[in-house]
Amino acid sequence: MAIIHDPRKIEARSFEIIDGFLRGAGFPKPRKDIIRRVIHTTVDRSYAKDLIFSKNAIESALKALKSGALIIVDSSMVQAGINKKITAQFGNKVICRIHEKAIVAKAARLGVTRAICAMRSSVKQLTGAIVAIGNAPTALFELSDMIKNQEVKPTLVVGIPVGFVGAAESKKLLRTLDVEYITNKSRKGGSTVAAAIINALLILANQP
Repeated sequence: MAIIHDPRKIEARSFEIIDGFLRGAGFPKPRKDIIRRVIHTTVDRSYAKDLIFSKNAIESALKALKSGALIIVDSSMVQAGINKKITAQFGNKVICRIHEKAIVAKAARLGVTRAICAMRSSVKQLTGAIVAIGNAPTALFELSDMIKNQEVKPTLVVGIPVGFVGAAESKKLLRTLDVEYITNKSRKGGSTVAAAIINALLILANQP
């Protein structure tokens, strides 16, 4: 087998393989672009059936991103994985508070996760923002409580936390709320998946 060294050719070939998996599935193009980006990141084609999109999730997100909406994330891994070139072009600031000293201290004092405190500390910035949660179910539970109590109204919630405890339950709760979302049904997910979804949206927003 000939080894491909050109990174562009490697990516192109990868997407050719993924498109073969998705052939005949009937996904509309914007949704397909997001699904294929997630599969490319995870090498897990089951995401094609696992991901769930609310009715206006993609349309709302693209409009917000083009307008420079904040992107609030639950982990530094999500933050690091987001396309900086396109966010700089649109003026999207990516915010992650998980490592702030005040957050660490407050979480220790209250005996809760830093993710809860970090999400709560962003309460004044969440309305109109794109929120991406890939690591902590507790962050998604906290955000969901704020949405349910009408404290905040994000433009889109990418709720993809991973784990055996609370991950699937937090996603199920998200799907009951009056908010646009991209999520999945299973316990799977993670920071790389959340970043992949945001990047797919950014690429779509950047298309002519």
